[in-house]
Amino acid sequence: MNERILIVEDDEAIATGLALNLKLAGRITTIARDGDDAIRQATDEDFALILLDINLPKKNGLEVLSALRATDNLVPVIVLSARDGEYDKVAALRLGADDYVTKPFALAELLARIDAVLRRTQSTTTTPVPAPASEQLEFGDVSIGVAQRSVTRAGNDVKLTHLEFELLVFFVTHPSQVFSRTQLFNLVWGQSAGSVRTVDNFVGQLRKRFEANPEQPRHFVTVRGSGYRFDP
Repeated sequence: MNERILIVEDDEAIATGLALNLKLAGRITTIARDGDDAIRQATDEDFALILLDINLPKKNGLEVLSALRATDNLVPVIVLSARDGEYDKVAALRLGADDYVTKPFALAELLARIDAVLRRTQSTTTTPVPAPASEQLEFGDVSIGVAQRSVTRAGNDVKLTHLEFELLVFFVTHPSQVFSRTQLFNLVWGQSAGSVRTVDNFVGQLRKRFEANPEQPRHFVTVRGSGYRFDP
């Protein structure tokens, strides 16, 4: 199993400290000191996870994340930032980050988040959505191959991150049921630490990809005061 983690951090003390603690936790790490180097390494090699600082030389973390996702590189990414602004969190999640951790962070919490992301992406046994008898799901002009983890809309491929796919399958396999943000977070994200508000950003991404009018969603519906419901 690929357990290699790319640490993208220009602060040498933080980078070496993270590398040492991850090594003690049984992980193999590589360090990139700037945005260009991060993109090069993530393109040339396979990593299980990227720890990505926002404030980087040459290209910042959001630019790195955008560049990776633009080439359909769906490697899990945890964004690290000294900035606690809502804008950066929303931007990172919309670009496809799997989690967002604000500096200074507790090492134990970061290690727990890393473990949670790796469990979600590398072990099918932790997936909360059971594979349906029919491995092909459909709604509207959207077709989902569960086993192949493939999605098409009107015959065109749609690239989703791991969590976007998991949330989509969960919704489609639980039609017409209302789930609160907390329920969705627990069922799809599992035991990961973080904010349930993350769910809002991922629902927004699904709307952008699959709704004719994301501002007036037909399928991924907000139930005021309760949460979200999927209508086929």
